[in-house]
Amino acid sequence: MRAGDLTWSCWDTALHVADALYFYAAQLIYKPVGGHVPTELTLDDTATVPRLLDMISVHAELLRRTVLVADAGDRAHHAYGASDPEGFTAMGLVEMLVHTYDLDQGLGAGSSWRPPSALAGPALLRLFPQAPAGEPGDALLYCCGRAPLGPLLRLATWRWDGAPTTPDRARR
Repeated sequence: MRAGDLTWSCWDTALHVADALYFYAAQLIYKPVGGHVPTELTLDDTATVPRLLDMISVHAELLRRTVLVADAGDRAHHAYGASDPEGFTAMGLVEMLVHTYDLDQGLGAGSSWRPPSALAGPALLRLFPQAPAGEPGDALLYCCGRAPLGPLLRLATWRWDGAPTTPDRARR
């Protein structure tokens, strides 16, 4: 079963979320600026849906704990450019929120689930500083190419900006 409009299955999408959370934590620990930690998660034959969901929770906690002990000045590689602990936190949050939407669309056709504003808002501000106004959950889905936003058509391509925030590069 496909996850929303993605070419990935729901299973592969859930694995991707766990892998992204793990990757962001590993990057912050290793701190490579010019490359990435060359690992990727896979599932073994004991994987079940409940265990996959547990894996997402474990890797979210791994990222949370890593960010807590990271120095604000730490930088690490991301394909879109080096980022800082705050940026990797926002990226992990976007991965969980947007792919939960994808999974919901794949598993619950016609569902109206949207990322909660309290979670989407901070991630939107950090990674999409030029986001259009609107309810934060809907604006996040728009910025990630998942849905139109009012009169704005759904984006065919998109990219977040995880560059560290500096005094000369203030967020809105």
